[in-house]
Amino acid sequence: MSKVTSDLSISADGYSAGPNQTEQRPFGDDGGDGWGSKLHACMFETPEEDRAGGDANVQAAAAQTAVAAPGAFVMGRNMFGPVRGEWDREWKGWWGDDPPFHVPVFVLTHHPRDPQPMDGGTTYFFVTDGIESALKQAREAAGNRDVSIQGGASTINQYLAAGLIDELRLHVVPVTLGAGTRLFEGVPPLNLQQLESPPPKSSVTHLTYRVLH
Repeated sequence: MSKVTSDLSISADGYSAGPNQTEQRPFGDDGGDGWGSKLHACMFETPEEDRAGGDANVQAAAAQTAVAAPGAFVMGRNMFGPVRGEWDREWKGWWGDDPPFHVPVFVLTHHPRDPQPMDGGTTYFFVTDGIESALKQAREAAGNRDVSIQGGASTINQYLAAGLIDELRLHVVPVTLGAGTRLFEGVPPLNLQQLESPPPKSSVTHLTYRVLH
């Protein structure tokens, strides 16, 4: 049976991005340098058997496979890009002409925009009538496959508060930020059932929870 999942890298104190986010530093002040985000580096590692820490690469590969498995994605406008207000500049996402999704992606926004087809099977659809409408459209597009609610944390928090996420996958990085965009902010208390927590083979701890409704 298909699920609504969410994958997110967070700091040890629960932040998915640091403060002072800019177009040049999309993850803000998280201890990295520009795109060299400490929080998200684990999701972009290339698993290679001959690299040091092979077991860690297996975990990274599993995390990447889980991210790539859904039949559709939902993301917030802040994750899609830095443009605010009306679409007054051309912007096709952070990921270039061939984004890594390869399935429909539904972007939450208050400002209408025509669908944006990309190379590799990704098409961005811009949804102006709320999170439930975006999820309904994503479910229809995904068919029997899962739907993934992508970041940022503010978008995931909205879906968690509405009881619309079935499975939460967290990749906890051993840094603290103290400020920024935080997971669970404004979310009512949740009952979580731990499904998986493999022994950490690298500095990142991968946790999977079922959200009990």
